[in-house]
Amino acid sequence: MGPTGDGGGDGAGLVVIIVLAAAAVVSLLVAFGYYCYIRNKVSKHLNKLKRNNEALEKARSAVEEEEEVGPTVVTERGVQVFGFKQLHSATGGFAKANVVGNGSFGSVYRGVLPEGRKVAVKLMDRAGKQGDEEFKMEVELLTRLRCPHLLGLVGYCSDNGHRLLVYEYMANGGLQEHLYPDGGSCGGVSKLDWETRMRIALEAAKGLEYLHEHVNPPVIHRDFKSSNILLDRNFHAKVSDFGLAKLGSDKAGGHVSTRVLGTQGYVAPEYALTGHLTTKSDVYSYGVVLLELLAGRVPVDMKRPSGEGVLVSWALPRLTDRDKVLQIMDPSLEGQYSMKDVVQVAAIAAMCVQPEADYRPLMADVVQSLIPLVKSKSTSKTGSASSFHAAKSPSTSECGKTGL
Repeated sequence: MGPTGDGGGDGAGLVVIIVLAAAAVVSLLVAFGYYCYIRNKVSKHLNKLKRNNEALEKARSAVEEEEEVGPTVVTERGVQVFGFKQLHSATGGFAKANVVGNGSFGSVYRGVLPEGRKVAVKLMDRAGKQGDEEFKMEVELLTRLRCPHLLGLVGYCSDNGHRLLVYEYMANGGLQEHLYPDGGSCGGVSKLDWETRMRIALEAAKGLEYLHEHVNPPVIHRDFKSSNILLDRNFHAKVSDFGLAKLGSDKAGGHVSTRVLGTQGYVAPEYALTGHLTTKSDVYSYGVVLLELLAGRVPVDMKRPSGEGVLVSWALPRLTDRDKVLQIMDPSLEGQYSMKDVVQVAAIAAMCVQPEADYRPLMADVVQSLIPLVKSKSTSKTGSASSFHAAKSPSTSECGKTGL
């Protein structure tokens, strides 16, 4: 009995040992399998992160390459979309030395694109709802409008809160700085001669005529002034700065009501009083610029003698008086014009600045009245009469119809 019992106990112990050994092996296999699973999972995750990083690096490189080489995105209307970094580089970091002017809601810088093209870059003020509205209005209008007498939009940038407009470059800047080389207050002699002034008057008038007569509904500039008439290297003029522009009424004789915006001295009286805006509001502003071209005086200058501080009030009674009209003429123009031409231009200016909007002419009539005065200069210097020897109204070929 004893031996048999001992043998049974040894067998049971062996079984226990085998079971424990098997369990240990299974545990090791499970642990190894789990280790392999975790390692594989971590490896996949690391590979995924690596691929993502590589993709991000490629994207970053592509962006940097795009910004260095130039814009690659073009809208359906052919206007380029720029990155902020590219325009920052084009303007030398928006250096003060490259500032060429200040428009409404922003400074304008001279810039050079990678392909060598000169441009003007307006950096919009970042704050303010009105700045947003101006940006959107100018992009919307200038991508649709096509006329040689309006400043062309090359492209724009709307990148991380930055808003920039890129225009064709006008080498001679604004008309204002040439009319008033010393700031405009009772001093400074302009070098703009009579022929150049008349050509500028005609080309600016054609720009407004296009906006009023060849766009449907008409576009009212609302801030037409001498600083918004830009001149190229040959002193040809283009109308600029459409940030305050407003679509007019498509009804004959209609108006739109809006808050009064514009520049002192150029705002039509009925618009200033009622907020009623029509194309005739622009005609008044044009008349003020025409007076500036004739008189060489800023619209408002309270440093002038009593009664001469407001250009329109001082000049209007003299414009239609043949014996007094020469009193308003810029002394630097003496000997450059005929009395007949002065009387004709003075009559146009007088009609444009009439207090009653209904008495003002259409811009088409202004253009037709000015064309003979410019065409008649058949022996003028390069860049003036030669360009307009066969001048035509925009109604014929220069500017086509545009619907908005």
